[in-house]
Amino acid sequence: MPSHPAFPPASLEAFAALYPGSPGKLAHSLVGHPLLTLDALADLAGKLPEDSVEYNPGKLPIGIAPEDVPKSKLGLVETIRTIDRAGSWVALKRIEQVPEYGALLRDVLAEVKDVVAPRTGKMLQLEGFVFITSPGGVTPFHFDPEHNILMQIRGSKVMTLFPVEDEELFAAPVHEAFHLGEHHRNLPWQDDFAAKGLPIDLVPGDALHVPVKRPHWVQNGPEPSISLSVTWRSEWTYAEADARAFNALLRKAGLHPKSPGAFPEQNRAKALAFRAIRRIKG
Repeated sequence: MPSHPAFPPASLEAFAALYPGSPGKLAHSLVGHPLLTLDALADLAGKLPEDSVEYNPGKLPIGIAPEDVPKSKLGLVETIRTIDRAGSWVALKRIEQVPEYGALLRDVLAEVKDVVAPRTGKMLQLEGFVFITSPGGVTPFHFDPEHNILMQIRGSKVMTLFPVEDEELFAAPVHEAFHLGEHHRNLPWQDDFAAKGLPIDLVPGDALHVPVKRPHWVQNGPEPSISLSVTWRSEWTYAEADARAFNALLRKAGLHPKSPGAFPEQNRAKALAFRAIRRIKG
């Protein structure tokens, strides 16, 4: 465990009231951590494999297709070291591939295990992500398949979250295509969605519980930002994903399947059916 906890007792109590389905703010103590400075993160970027980094210009529309995102003109390490003026957005993915960051991730997530395990089961696929963003940068509208706690380390941002089960935002086939690898995490945006958003301000020392697949977009503040996401999967998230994928097969056969149920529904029948099909197909 770290020399001092990442989450004070009051934050663990707040997390227990939120998990797994409700977003909400927590507090953390990782501001100033030596592994989360710009210099340390520039070094980390150089150690990660190419498929574990993503960087592009930061001033993007809220909704943008992945193929329309322009390429950055700077190299990755230079982008991080000049993030105050680079006009960019950097994601360092699966940071646990570097041992000291893996230890940090495991230590932080061990603190919430006693809340998580009784509700959604064993914590699976522990992964960490660092986001480094220039002033004013935008992370487009998207969703993620993991349970997530986002920890603001430097700078400020506003994350605007949307209802996860609202099929007026995007229809069930979007979920299904995502889980078949046929749809990028970015989602199509319409301006009338804005009225359904819940904006949450984050400054250093703030953390945010982001439930699984809660659609969101992020507006960075006037200074460079560093955020750490600590994420995990659960058997429930895998079952929901496989049930969605099975629905896609039913839809391609001309049927109109019911969407999987939200937690705590387990969606086992469809999940098991899809897993059996996947095994048969090899």
